[in-house]
Amino acid sequence: MKLGVLKMDGSKAEGQVELKKDIFGIEPREHVVYLAVKAEMANKRQGSASTLTRGQVKGSGIKLFRQKGTGRARVGDAASPIRYGGGVAFGPHPRSYRQKVNQKARLLARKSLLSSMQRDSRIILVDTLELAEPKTKLMAQALDALGLEGRKLVILTAEPSETLWRASRNLPWVAIKPATDVSSWDLWSTDFLLLDKAGLKALQSALN
Repeated sequence: MKLGVLKMDGSKAEGQVELKKDIFGIEPREHVVYLAVKAEMANKRQGSASTLTRGQVKGSGIKLFRQKGTGRARVGDAASPIRYGGGVAFGPHPRSYRQKVNQKARLLARKSLLSSMQRDSRIILVDTLELAEPKTKLMAQALDALGLEGRKLVILTAEPSETLWRASRNLPWVAIKPATDVSSWDLWSTDFLLLDKAGLKALQSALN
């Protein structure tokens, strides 16, 4: 499998890059992708929502008025869940939403997503992700030349780049991730993947 290389100005660069078939050419496993993405989304949840039960509400536990003879419905104390300011019946309490997916499944999910993106021509490879200055205008011009203006995009780099990050931080549809740390959620939730030769090498090494 080979992928053509572009320059940041949108023109074609010389040569092609070989892609590993066991990463970019497998049959996507949709259920494994579902499990991996669901687990990553669940693991981001804080699980800190909390309500008070009737036993935790401050106040007297005395019955508000006598059972009979008032002509009103019988009531208990002010902490009853049916009263304003009372406790909450079956409300949320702090808990962990963490889900576990084994390492092989997480790896297979990322490979499935990359294979699907490659099949749909949604992976853009450039020779190098370099800009003359850390300016948003230059980054927007480069993305426009590559046909990616306004498209939800994940940029993968081999090493953190201060220039690239500063040029991209004001573009809400662009996210920059280390190639070795990209998640299934990152790949699933984006329209296109942009990376350079160094980023591709790092990505393939991480998924071996």
